[in-house]
Amino acid sequence: MPSISIRGQKIPESPIRKLAPYAEQAKLKGHKVYHLNIGQPDIKSPEIAIEAIKNINLDIIEYGPSAGYESYRKKLAFFYTNQNVRVSFDDIMITTGGSEALLFALGSIMDPEDEVIIPEPFYANYSAFAAESSARVVPVISNIESGFTLPTIAEFEKAITSKTKAILICNPNNPTGYLYSESEINQLGELVRKHDLFLIADEVYREFIYDDRDKHFSVMNLKGIEQNVIMIDSVSKRYSMCGARIGCMVTKNREVISASMKFAQARLCPPTIEQIACEAAIDTPQSYFDEVISEYKERRDALITELNKIKGVIVTTPKAAFYCIAQLPVDNTDDFAQWLLESYNLDGETVMVAPAAGFYSTPGVGLNQVRIAYVLKKEDLVRAVQILKEAIPIYNSK
Repeated sequence: MPSISIRGQKIPESPIRKLAPYAEQAKLKGHKVYHLNIGQPDIKSPEIAIEAIKNINLDIIEYGPSAGYESYRKKLAFFYTNQNVRVSFDDIMITTGGSEALLFALGSIMDPEDEVIIPEPFYANYSAFAAESSARVVPVISNIESGFTLPTIAEFEKAITSKTKAILICNPNNPTGYLYSESEINQLGELVRKHDLFLIADEVYREFIYDDRDKHFSVMNLKGIEQNVIMIDSVSKRYSMCGARIGCMVTKNREVISASMKFAQARLCPPTIEQIACEAAIDTPQSYFDEVISEYKERRDALITELNKIKGVIVTTPKAAFYCIAQLPVDNTDDFAQWLLESYNLDGETVMVAPAAGFYSTPGVGLNQVRIAYVLKKEDLVRAVQILKEAIPIYNSK
């Protein structure tokens, strides 16, 4: 039998989805599963986007432009300008989700065996995207004790080699919920200027900031390195439209746009119907976001309060996004997470978490940590943590 590619062998499984078969088996047993493992919001998508889909009057759902509809890109440029991110519509390429935007960005700037430095823990699919681009991930570790602040510039400097091509960050951060400060972003800006690197920032959680003193600072606002900067964005979380699969890549670097266009042309175009919905969603009133942020802040506070009641748990309060990393008093959360689904229930209910080792590329790190997404209503979050609290001593005694 012919063998599959080395690339196909090396791409890691998603730590977020790999336990899905066990969750399905638990449900077949009649157990309720609280999904803390995946960032699928239960918030309703904006009504204006749903209505746009309902009112579509097309005779043919035809191919669109490879870069996305110009009307959508112009409206998106205006949206960013209102957020003090000044870009033109031709700095924007519409993609099939933020995932494709990252693939286009990495594919356009990385040669085989080039290196991309990423603070870890990081969104697990970054490893897959790098592998698809035949690039190598070089991690710099942030830790739970410091609240997952940006690693020191000295640590970044030590990681830079002749093969280093880019630094990739997620701000606000998935999986930690950390929000990088303007000072930290400026430090990274100076570093990429010094070494002439690309700085890629995944900013899909920019709206989800919970304390008035905290502000999001976009890499697009860094001065003097406009040609080095690439921003990734998506509608998935902003409008609770994960299934629309619409994202974008934003950069003032014309060579990157030109190279990415070749990838875009190869996949023809981003989805037509979904772009119509996303263009309409830009007119979502501020009241929608005010309610959403208020709801997530309450969920965050409830989750952290309950987690802190479990003996041996270490967790910091996330500043943004809707995730946290919690360190549990167990040796191996991969085994623990599978056990929860296969062998444990509390009154017919159990919990699905994402083992955090999959969010690190350094072997042996994060084995006793999990990522928790607080995308469920408060009552369900409280119940889920209660199940964890009851389960941990039983698991440790087995």
